[in-house]
Amino acid sequence: MSERTYDILAMGRSSIDLYSNDIGAPFPEITSFGAFVGGCPTNISVGTRRLGLRSAVLTALGEDPVGDFILKFLNDEGVETKFIPHKPGHRTSAVVLGIEPPDRFPLVYYRDNCADIELTIDDVLAAPIADSQALLISGTGLSKEPSRSATIFAAEYAQSVGTTVFLDLDFRADQWHEPRTFGVVVRSMLRLVDTAIGTEEEVKAASLTDISQLSIEHSQISNPDIEGDVTAAIETILRGGAQALVMKRGIEGADVHLSSGDVIDAAPFSVEVYNTLGAGDAFASGFIYGYLKGWGWQKSARLGNATGAIVVTRHGCANFMPTMREVEAFVEERGGW
Repeated sequence: MSERTYDILAMGRSSIDLYSNDIGAPFPEITSFGAFVGGCPTNISVGTRRLGLRSAVLTALGEDPVGDFILKFLNDEGVETKFIPHKPGHRTSAVVLGIEPPDRFPLVYYRDNCADIELTIDDVLAAPIADSQALLISGTGLSKEPSRSATIFAAEYAQSVGTTVFLDLDFRADQWHEPRTFGVVVRSMLRLVDTAIGTEEEVKAASLTDISQLSIEHSQISNPDIEGDVTAAIETILRGGAQALVMKRGIEGADVHLSSGDVIDAAPFSVEVYNTLGAGDAFASGFIYGYLKGWGWQKSARLGNATGAIVVTRHGCANFMPTMREVEAFVEERGGW
């Protein structure tokens, strides 16, 4: 493959994230918030950039000060932003989050009339897919039109020009008209995906047609429990066409399931949890970095575990992604790779 300008183009949602400054306080008792940048692909564009990749992002912003806030942060980070369109009449999205460690992080999305869901096929054609080594797309980008068609087209185009496609399942049940639709849409496009990344709950949601036990809790950041056999769910994803499925297991580390049937385990790094939001995107950033640098499955997932572990000890998402120097020091303190 000839040299390409970008290592990764991340496509999908972006937001201003308002995080409670009152750690441990119930949501009604919060007195102030810190303002940060979030959204799965946007977080990954920053996470990979801080590790040293040449990262670009394709999201959409409103013509509003919130969009200006996100754009300034990304530019300051060195993420390429010149492919980001503005969508007149639509708002840059927002997320508000409470922090009650170790396991309660109530979250509210403000995505009505959202700019990034207005990404179109024309926006994709204007982006550097053929000039990027990898494309990262996310499940939420598939939740509504026109972003759904634009995301599928982006993956088709990437496949046609030899750009590696990563799919972060990014299942947010309340962003879908009908949660079962998530699985239908994801399964329909797995033939375009090289590597899928998700939690056990997300993998189950992507593989099942009847999520009869699904309970949407808008006040909870954690996805609902979904009944089903995880082994069968993994097989469904791999039969759909993905070459690999990376299963994020939180404090238990991560597993890489290959279409060949092989399973590669990556041990976790033990830390005290402060805030889980953003850890999955940090994991994906580390894993993608390792993969694109030729580190192999096990060490790439191990790097993802390290970047994710670092972020759960911090306050937010994109703003708190680690540099490679920080990761190396973190790993060395814990006995190395």
